[in-house]
Amino acid sequence: MTAPVRGGDLWVRGGLVVGVDGADPRDVLILGGRVQQVARKVAAPPGCPSLDAHGKLVLPGLIDTQVHFREPGLEHKEDLASGSLAAIAGGITGFCEMPNTKPATTDPEKLVDKLRRASGRCRADHAFFLGATKDNADRLGEWETLPGCAGVKVFMGSSTGDLLIEDDATFERVLRAGRRRVAVHAEDEPRLRERKARFATGSSVAQHADVRDVETALRATRRLLDLAERTGRPVHLLHVSTAEEVALLRERRLGSLVTAEVTPNHLFLAAPDCYERFGTLAQMNPPVRNARARDVLRQALADGVFACIGSDHAPHTREEKSKPYPDSPSGIPGVQTTLPLLLTAVRDGWLRLGDVVRFLCTGPIAVYGIEDKGAVAPGSDGDLVLVDPSRTGPLDGSLLRSKVGWSPYCGVELAGWPVATVLRGRLAWQDDRPVGEPGGVPLSFAPPAPR
Repeated sequence: MTAPVRGGDLWVRGGLVVGVDGADPRDVLILGGRVQQVARKVAAPPGCPSLDAHGKLVLPGLIDTQVHFREPGLEHKEDLASGSLAAIAGGITGFCEMPNTKPATTDPEKLVDKLRRASGRCRADHAFFLGATKDNADRLGEWETLPGCAGVKVFMGSSTGDLLIEDDATFERVLRAGRRRVAVHAEDEPRLRERKARFATGSSVAQHADVRDVETALRATRRLLDLAERTGRPVHLLHVSTAEEVALLRERRLGSLVTAEVTPNHLFLAAPDCYERFGTLAQMNPPVRNARARDVLRQALADGVFACIGSDHAPHTREEKSKPYPDSPSGIPGVQTTLPLLLTAVRDGWLRLGDVVRFLCTGPIAVYGIEDKGAVAPGSDGDLVLVDPSRTGPLDGSLLRSKVGWSPYCGVELAGWPVATVLRGRLAWQDDRPVGEPGGVPLSFAPPAPR
């Protein structure tokens, strides 16, 4: 693979730098791609390029640890070039991509193939998950520390091809085979089969949350926590959707052994309204549930139950989404809209500005051990996103950079918009367009802790 040019010099002056504890007026000096100085007044070297950030919020480059960019095999929906363009447009400078492509990413050769595809085409830094199967369960420990690997992903409920670990014995083999944190889609496959059979005929998308009901999620999550305790293997529970799972996480109190994530869709949408307004465009797995569940998830986020937010960016074309339920595919695009939605939550008072950094920077780093990212501090990679807080109003669909070009949030009043993204000291996005050539490189990860 040919690595893109790394690094650059940039003086970002006059902005309000945001960290987990709030925001302060600071200049930021990036030299050779790394942050050198953060201070009220910085003396930049002669000739150093500068970026005027007066009136802007300056956040660390954000990290999205759950995206589906569809390459290889499904490039008509998205590919690594278009997905990373949408990412960088939304202030995401690093992403971790899921393995349910065609073919699925289940061995080192397929991981290397994705890294080759990303080289010179990805506009954000990147890593790729290996998918667990019954056939590779005992070898994942050998492969999980390969360059560019984000870790291991387990689907407990139906997904693509053979990416399914539905029994505890096989799952335990996966967990005992390695040391890195395992990301898990927790839906109970036996119950899911029963529910699908019950709703096989005459159902509508409004019943999606009944097909994949609360018990389907809760059973799988309970099994996951039991297995994590039994094996001592750290796990990460993806896209929690129910109040009952939140109660279970609070009750079990397993600390860093079990971390959890929530998506913007489960925080901002609620049934039945979302299905009445958007139909199958609001269909995802696990489903968007009622307002009670949404409000419990919001409170749990504020309380620290969740370590991070992942977009679960999962694009499908409008034509695919227009198929009658249940033939319509599940998934909602969202890598570009996560930051504006969270800024809107700050405006509405149920998140603080520092929480944006907590859930999109420090949280992902703590969960997966990502190195050199997520802080506007000396020594870190010079990744920044500048937000114009005065740029408010309804989301204009023409600004979306995903191939599919739609979002259920079109028309939603947003409170701020990213106007520039910097990757290792080089402008990658400014004024609603990309700048320069793609410069993304593989993310690096700290060695896993001994068990």
